[in-house]
Amino acid sequence: MTTPATEERRRFADELLAVGPDVDTLCEGWTARDLAAHVVLRDRRPDAAAGVIVSALSGYTDKVQDKIAGQKWERIVDQVRSGPPIWSPTRIDKVDRLANTTEFFVHLEDVRRAQPDWAARTLDDDLADDLYAALRRSAKMFARKAPAGITLEPDGGRAHVVANDAEPMVTVRGPVGELVLWIFGRQGHALVEYDGPDDAVEALRSASFGL
Repeated sequence: MTTPATEERRRFADELLAVGPDVDTLCEGWTARDLAAHVVLRDRRPDAAAGVIVSALSGYTDKVQDKIAGQKWERIVDQVRSGPPIWSPTRIDKVDRLANTTEFFVHLEDVRRAQPDWAARTLDDDLADDLYAALRRSAKMFARKAPAGITLEPDGGRAHVVANDAEPMVTVRGPVGELVLWIFGRQGHALVEYDGPDDAVEALRSASFGL
């Protein structure tokens, strides 16, 4: 079965091959090679992946990721494309959609939008639906330390999502994919509009969101 997560994985692998290993990405300090190695680590090395979140374990994570990044480029991309080993829970479609739809959507855009000629994509309905579901699940977690209130207002008639119920309140409007990128900390490259006090908007433009 093809899911939005598997389609975004395929698109991500295609984009990596198209741009090559040495281009910059929106992940500060990381090239496409670094980003691809991160994905392979996340898929295939759960023993090392914890360091992405737990700073005390980051040294081991960096060591494993550097080893992956040292492989031939085509091999790294092949591992990205083929995904996790057969024993991984993300081989189950439902788990894959929950764990990987936003991961590959965001990282694909991390590569695309770091290039000078990027343009926003038109997302198919299944992908937009999964991204909206992810936004509803995770927006409050990402925005818990935000310096102002946040209401996310997607285009297309979907209900708004209150990511941080605080004052002053800022409404962020745009297509659902752009709102996902915004709450994942890519504010400078997300095509959104703001409604709220100027100082609160500026604070959110530069705020650090994430786990």
